[in-house]
Amino acid sequence: MKPNSPANTITEGVIWKQLLFFFFPILIGTFFQQLYNTVDTIIVGQYVGTQALAAVGTTGTLINLLVGFFVGISSGATVIISQFFGGGDWKNLSKAVHTSIALALAGGLVVMALGLLTSRPSLSLLGVPEEILDDALLYLNIYYGGILFCLVYNVGTGVLRAIGDSRMPLYVLIVCCLVNIVLDLLFVVSFHWGVLGVALATVLSQAVSAVLVMLRLMCTNESYRVELKHIGFDRGILRNVIRIGLPAGLQSVMYSLSNLIIQAGINSFGTTVIASWAAIGKVDGFIWMVMGAFGISITTFVGQNFGAGHYDRVKRSVKVCMGMTLGTILALSAVILLFSRPLLGFFTGDAAVVETGAAFLQILGPSYFLFVFIEIFSGAIRGAGEALQPMLITTFGVCGLRFVWMLCVVPFFPSMEMVAMNYPVTWLITAVVFTIYYLRMKWLDRCIKTSTVKSPQ
Repeated sequence: MKPNSPANTITEGVIWKQLLFFFFPILIGTFFQQLYNTVDTIIVGQYVGTQALAAVGTTGTLINLLVGFFVGISSGATVIISQFFGGGDWKNLSKAVHTSIALALAGGLVVMALGLLTSRPSLSLLGVPEEILDDALLYLNIYYGGILFCLVYNVGTGVLRAIGDSRMPLYVLIVCCLVNIVLDLLFVVSFHWGVLGVALATVLSQAVSAVLVMLRLMCTNESYRVELKHIGFDRGILRNVIRIGLPAGLQSVMYSLSNLIIQAGINSFGTTVIASWAAIGKVDGFIWMVMGAFGISITTFVGQNFGAGHYDRVKRSVKVCMGMTLGTILALSAVILLFSRPLLGFFTGDAAVVETGAAFLQILGPSYFLFVFIEIFSGAIRGAGEALQPMLITTFGVCGLRFVWMLCVVPFFPSMEMVAMNYPVTWLITAVVFTIYYLRMKWLDRCIKTSTVKSPQ
């Protein structure tokens, strides 16, 4: 097959317009992703009960531990693919795509096995209350049983976004969301399957999304087309994928481990606080979906422009993206602070859960903007191919300080408010370090000197 070279708008045109064209499909897509997670929470909280809501909520950090590590590693493939695409290297682009799919298939089997083997001891280590342990274990095992679909979907959409297609992942997520809602209503409201029904609805909707993404990649005639016979590892590309992706994977693990400690601290305050924390995760999930969409956008922009040798455009795109992200997050934070109780009321009718969650949000809400500096600067640096330094800054600045806070501060001031305070403290310190590191710009010079991606002449 002779590869085609699709038109590329990311490396040319007005930056803010191209960022928005790329950003909005990602944002709308992550909105639908958040929506179907939110529907799970609403249906569990309203139709099954507070204990079931707490059971599902307490599994999130464990799932993110294994899934986040793999997705972090596969993000190295996204960077490599975007650089090959920006540089017009269609042969290596195809190799990178097939290597990433092979990584998804192999990783899915490994994560499934590890998840099923460690689910019960992990929940016990977290101190999950006995009254919700069985439901939490049931949800976790079913989720891990279908984890392959989740990983194939994530890698497939990563490939599409790396070459500048943020619309197809949106369409897939809309279908996935609708399937999940229908199955939730069928399994939980009609069949009364409780947590079992929610878990099955989630896995089956992810299976649909994985199939749709693979069909998109297999049916195109472009240079990123997936052919089953070519799925396999290219050693050189795999080495670069791991070089860039492993630090991101380890960073995700550190985030998850620090969140596990936080979850354990939350668990010590009882079922009401656990349920409120689960509901908060759905409310502030909308903050993180916007932040993540901008982060994906700037990583792709930097990757493609770096691969094309447009280094001035790399710098300009980061400034534009930073301004857009800050403005959006500040506005959303204000909405969450003003309407925290009505928003939490969507997920539970328990007044105590709502009041507890509102107290948490009064601490978190004013500080979300700090994470913008971490998200945008780390995404930009990683897009140019430097992954170790962002990982080290984040690991020590955010994750390391969370450990210190939870182990050295909270025991002396044991309250849920003090648990929540770890977020603004660690975000502030890490944001300052990232800003200094980025502005020195030595990272870009190093990436230019060591790049293996050659721009077209």
